[in-house]
Amino acid sequence: MPWMETCVVEQRNAFVHDVLRGEACKAELCRRYGISRPTGDRWLARFEQLGVTGLVDRSSVPHHHPHRLSEELAAMIVALRRKHPRWGPRKLRAYLVRQQPRVSWPAASTIGELLGREGLIRPRKVRRRTPPYTQPFLGYDEPNDVWCADFKGWFTTGDGRKCHPLTITDGCSRYLLDCRALSDQRGERARKVFERVFRIYGLPRAIRSDNGSPFASRGVGGLSALSIWWLKLGILPERIEPGKPQQNGRHERMHLTLKQETASPPASCRRSQQACFDRFRAEYNDQRPHEALGQRPPASAYRRSGRSYGRKPPAVEYPSEMAVRKVQSTGTILWRRRRLYLGEALAGEPVGVLGLEDGSHLIYFCNLAVGVLDERRKKIWPLERAARLGLVDRWLVQRPFRCAPGPLHEPNM
Repeated sequence: MPWMETCVVEQRNAFVHDVLRGEACKAELCRRYGISRPTGDRWLARFEQLGVTGLVDRSSVPHHHPHRLSEELAAMIVALRRKHPRWGPRKLRAYLVRQQPRVSWPAASTIGELLGREGLIRPRKVRRRTPPYTQPFLGYDEPNDVWCADFKGWFTTGDGRKCHPLTITDGCSRYLLDCRALSDQRGERARKVFERVFRIYGLPRAIRSDNGSPFASRGVGGLSALSIWWLKLGILPERIEPGKPQQNGRHERMHLTLKQETASPPASCRRSQQACFDRFRAEYNDQRPHEALGQRPPASAYRRSGRSYGRKPPAVEYPSEMAVRKVQSTGTILWRRRRLYLGEALAGEPVGVLGLEDGSHLIYFCNLAVGVLDERRKKIWPLERAARLGLVDRWLVQRPFRCAPGPLHEPNM
């Protein structure tokens, strides 16, 4: 004989009907069904009030949630997210706390759940991260230690003309110093932008860029007219390796946000695009919380440089142990009655020649080693080639922007 299968509701229904038929006392029926007297009384009361449906288990969810997000706060969070669709829960909460500190705002996880219910969050794809390449650049210890500069790839505005955004940020505070819509990438236009930024914010210790024009060239030391001007102002030009954008990762990350916020779709003309850049810059610096800054906006961490900009760079001077030569318009210097080719980029500028123990000579422009003068071959070699020939130590090539006139038995740290 198969086992009889019953459910809990059927057992409760049978218990109630047995009590109502009066076949046995209530206490005996409770013992028979294996329940307590209060439980039996509860099922009888529910049956009298709702019938058989009252015997079904009810939800255990509390009727009142003391910490439940109110509709008013939820509406404010959703409205802010719609205004800034690329701000995550942590940025939204940090901004709201800063604007209304007396309000008890929910945790970032609660805000994330709210955005998910509203369909305002798309799952992010998990990507494998490549370890960063280490390079002996200057550190981002203080504001204005290192600025980062780059041209964000050009695009066409609504009138069919090209727009080349030139961006400059402070590496420590992530402050966006300028974002300028230019018609091309010529050095003259870039210099005007840097002059304006220098007048407002002062001078940094170094500027990090890629190896493209106008920041670098294929000439001696990779110098361009723009980087030569920086050196004369006392600014070290730092260049990342080709194909290594992660060496300027902070700036590249800002470029992604800039593209998402201002370039889709592009404005009708370059002037309108500049207005978009200006609005983005104001929001990015003063409102948008930055996770690396403890959810503070970059403006709260940036301060103006103590080095002021003068229109006329100071004269280039070298230590007494260096021989000074002026680069001719042909790119040559006169050395022991011979004209040796150095590079036309430095035409009209003085360079310092420092003798080494093996008879070779290091050539400096300002505090940057740019080449090696080989007495035996009567030739000036680029640093990389001189290192392969064994004329200089390898560290001069590995640390080209940290070399300054002084002892050469070890790199200057």
